[in-house]
Amino acid sequence: MIGMAWPLMRAVLHGMDAERAHDLTLAALESVPLPAPQPDDARLAVHAFGLRFPNPVGLAAGFDKDARVPDRILRLGFGFAECGSITPLPQPGNPKPRVFRLPGSEGAINRLGFNNGGHDAARARLKLRAGRPGIVGINIGANKNAADRAADYAAGVRVFAALASYLTVNISSPNTPGLRDLQGRAALDDLLARVLEARAETGVNTPVLLKLAPDLALEDLDDAVDVALKRGVDGLIVSNTTITRPEGLQGAAFTEQGGLSGAPLFRRATWVLAETARRVEGKVPLVGVGGINSAETALAKIRAGASLVQIYTALTYRGPGLVADIKSGLSAALVRDKLDSLAPLVGRDMDAVAKEGPGV
Repeated sequence: MIGMAWPLMRAVLHGMDAERAHDLTLAALESVPLPAPQPDDARLAVHAFGLRFPNPVGLAAGFDKDARVPDRILRLGFGFAECGSITPLPQPGNPKPRVFRLPGSEGAINRLGFNNGGHDAARARLKLRAGRPGIVGINIGANKNAADRAADYAAGVRVFAALASYLTVNISSPNTPGLRDLQGRAALDDLLARVLEARAETGVNTPVLLKLAPDLALEDLDDAVDVALKRGVDGLIVSNTTITRPEGLQGAAFTEQGGLSGAPLFRRATWVLAETARRVEGKVPLVGVGGINSAETALAKIRAGASLVQIYTALTYRGPGLVADIKSGLSAALVRDKLDSLAPLVGRDMDAVAKEGPGV
């Protein structure tokens, strides 16, 4: 039903400010009944981080920042939903306007700045869904004015470890000044030590994932992966938005400051994913994010090294039917290659994609 109505819905939503459209969509998900999704093709199931994902297509953090609608998201057919980023204290984020569409490129630029309602509000909502099925990850962040940002991440672990299927340490947003500095070797080592110590204190072995930026130099990626593996994180998410602006970017807002997402991010994010996969050498699973807008681009992420994928920006252009389209295309690829799972495809093109480079 949503798929048939999407062209009209898109026209209405794109006729208003991007952030207002987002708020309206969240409100609709909270109030409009949704049918249960169709059963997934069993061959699309993925085992990662000690969890069984019914399919590899997840919704990336940023859409449901305050854990308002994770179960509604799962009803759209996603294999998992990631809520956040959530900081200890509520914060308004950066001044508006701060979200800009690039319709000619199917992209977007945002400089939201971790706007969210804080730990307490999200924890209360997650407690209400305790015991329900479905994989819901929580993406944790640090307050902009925190004196000790690592302490904010540790606090997030303590609050959400028992309520989340997995936790994502997000130090790769470009919209909080100085946050990406935590990806440096010494800072990252200290951060992960404290995060994992906090997890041990909870007594709950919730998987901890680290989300990286697509703008890391390769020597910095070397350091980040090395530290993450030595500290024992359970997986990596590659990647966040980019501060680069590729050639050919279309849209009047392309000069706006902030992180670029959507189709223009695909090549750089997929290249960094492949380079990360080369360094990880299969020791932990990877989640591929950035520019996925079709079954073909989702499959490209998998072949570059991702066991799971996440989408977000493409939904605002192609609608929620994109989830079913991606799953259908992945099933068709398995039939074509006579495979019983996606596992044999993971990383098949890793070296070739890494060799291609990030583009310009």
